[in-house]
Amino acid sequence: MNKSLIITIFLVILVLVMINVFHTGEPENLNLLKLKQEYVQPDVVSVDHSTFPELQKTFNSPQDVTETCISCHTERHTEIMESAHWNWERVAYVEGRGITKLGKKNVLNNFCIGASGNEQSCAKCHIGFGMNNDQFDFENARNVDCMVCHDNSEEYMKGSATAGYPDRNVNLTKVAQSVGSPQKENCGFCHFNSGGGNNVKHGDLEQALLAADREVDIHMGANGMDMSCVDCHTAENHQIKGRLYSVSSENTNRAFCEDCHGNLPHFDNILNRHTSKVACQTCHIPEYAKVNATKMAWYWSEAGNLKDGEPYSIDNEDGNHEYLSTKGRFVWEKNVKPDYVWFNGKADHYVLGDSIKSIPVEMNTLYGSHDDPDSKIVPVKIHVGDQIYDKKNNILIQPKLFAEEAGDSAYWKDFDWGLAAEAGMERVGLPYSGEYGFVKTKMYWPVNHMVATKENSVQCAECHTQSEDGRLASLEGFYLPGRDHSSVLDFIGRLDVLLALLGVFIHGSIRVFLVLRKRKYSVQTINEKV
Repeated sequence: MNKSLIITIFLVILVLVMINVFHTGEPENLNLLKLKQEYVQPDVVSVDHSTFPELQKTFNSPQDVTETCISCHTERHTEIMESAHWNWERVAYVEGRGITKLGKKNVLNNFCIGASGNEQSCAKCHIGFGMNNDQFDFENARNVDCMVCHDNSEEYMKGSATAGYPDRNVNLTKVAQSVGSPQKENCGFCHFNSGGGNNVKHGDLEQALLAADREVDIHMGANGMDMSCVDCHTAENHQIKGRLYSVSSENTNRAFCEDCHGNLPHFDNILNRHTSKVACQTCHIPEYAKVNATKMAWYWSEAGNLKDGEPYSIDNEDGNHEYLSTKGRFVWEKNVKPDYVWFNGKADHYVLGDSIKSIPVEMNTLYGSHDDPDSKIVPVKIHVGDQIYDKKNNILIQPKLFAEEAGDSAYWKDFDWGLAAEAGMERVGLPYSGEYGFVKTKMYWPVNHMVATKENSVQCAECHTQSEDGRLASLEGFYLPGRDHSSVLDFIGRLDVLLALLGVFIHGSIRVFLVLRKRKYSVQTINEKV
């Protein structure tokens, strides 16, 4: 065999052995391992409610179920009645407004606009019974809906436009005997379907998460950690951790990745330094709406078209409404790359009666900047569209949308914006000039779910690039290496390179000179001896 071939084979084997001996893989993340061990074991139900004598009866109303619940779980209803889930508002300090009450009662959005005047329909996502107008008794404990959060039978559901009452086909006795810790189905009933359908509002919260693959969400994936919502959104006295900045203004009681993973989750110190200005979600959620599309735009101005005097709909190939006579035209997208903003946890909101200051109207203004020590880059979904406003008073209108029958001024029945505007504004106690138009709006929604596997996270070059498609191409107010250029820094960089090359050249020249000089001296010495 050729001698050189034998040497080559020997060297290859030697290199492979050396790689195997000296290569060290990424060390085990003990903190992550501890978290996996903690959440991999499902909670074991310690109480079987089906054996309780108090529940061995036929319940004639959901209020009867509530009374039975609080006969054992005393004072729990008082905790619920102090929560934003119940009151649809919370007291907060808002920059420029002072201490005020904000929530679904007075904050508008650019989806279904607002709940006021439309409670009978909107109350499908209220944890109470009987909210069909603004006279709902928030002090009546009998109207607290325990089942909507604690049903484990997967059979409980609110009725459509029934003011928060359960569907008539629900077996209240079976549900009452099947209660336990809230599951994904309980939270998802409202949060997956908010805005009128699956994944309409959030983009990162949808029904697919009930049985998702870990590639869709590393935390909630059925073949991953299979975590439930309440694993992160923990509660003390029914005050649930985590606030949605579509209605929440203060940077308090929010849920953060660092709550479990700590402030130094990486072995790479460069990555850990990023966390001072970059939220975990920014890198670990490269896209949302991974399974089903989400609504990205809603144009109310195009609503009202009828066929033969009747409303109609147009669906796309995925079965999503692209047009509804009642609501207008929609734009849907799937596998969406987030937008990015600076956010310090504080926000303002468009409140009923606010003057329009700029167009598009920001339904929720997120505060933050690079120079703010509390701000980080966060991923968001930006929902745009247009909605009705008062042209003379320069304020957004809360129209009356829902009614069970025509003739009650509700737009979804009568298709008359003038009547709907007049009735809606009278209901909320605001003036209406009689002249309406449509104005562009936009709203920010957080992207916190659908966390990717480590291998599929955002790569460095996706942000540190001059490409117009770079993830942070439009985020201003700071210098980003690889994206931005400074004549001073560029000059210093070029100078450093030139000086380094010059140093190498000078150093090499000296070495060559010394070698040649030594060689010349050696030859001269030998000649002298000869």
